[in-house]
Amino acid sequence: MEMDLSTIIFLAFFGFVAAFIDSTVGGGGLISLPALLGLGIPPYLALGTNKLAGTISSATSSFTFIRSGKFDKKLMFILFPISLIGAFLGAKTVLFVPQELLKVLVIVMMALIFVYTLFNKRFGQDSNFKGLTKFTLGVGIPFTFLIGFYDGFFGPGTGSFFVFLMVLLFGYDFVIAAGNGRILNLASNISALFVFAMEGKVILLTGLVMGVAMLLGATIGARVAIKTGVRYVRPLFLIVSITLITKMIYELIFM
Repeated sequence: MEMDLSTIIFLAFFGFVAAFIDSTVGGGGLISLPALLGLGIPPYLALGTNKLAGTISSATSSFTFIRSGKFDKKLMFILFPISLIGAFLGAKTVLFVPQELLKVLVIVMMALIFVYTLFNKRFGQDSNFKGLTKFTLGVGIPFTFLIGFYDGFFGPGTGSFFVFLMVLLFGYDFVIAAGNGRILNLASNISALFVFAMEGKVILLTGLVMGVAMLLGATIGARVAIKTGVRYVRPLFLIVSITLITKMIYELIFM
């Protein structure tokens, strides 16, 4: 595609905003993917190109959280490869399977997450982490695989699902959950990007232009989350969740 100044500015703006949000609670794909589609890029190419930019974003924010110590090293060592495998299989599957049924399921899941978080005022406010147990790992491993699979298959809301899993199941506060979520999202992005690249579904220059802007947005977003803590991340999580739900319902009905 032609890369003129207006296109570069368009990609940079939406890439920055998407990464800023995605670096904390996820959901950046609901901004970056429609932006790519708005340029007339075919859906599968848009998915692959978005994965390139998203990988740059998640790598940047993951590094920021890791450097600040806002993650669980032991848990990430266990779950990182699980997310990799899930996303690889999901990306392989998306090339052959329609997404309409999955969209309905995701809308229902996101709605339940939103309602649960909204009415549980202390949810994610304090850390209730009491160590890793057979139960939490026994539940966390398959759910990490499923979320990774979903990211490779479709994507929007993956970061939010990871954050919710970290808070609800393991008991982390929203900031540590965000750090863990970004690292697991990095794994799923890398894996899905590999599949899309091997299938020739990535526009390299477009993804890199958006990715550079995402690098800046992810750095700033992660630092703001770490500095301001739960009082910033929780309301942003709710805003992103309801926005994603509304957008997906609109697309399901009118598009």
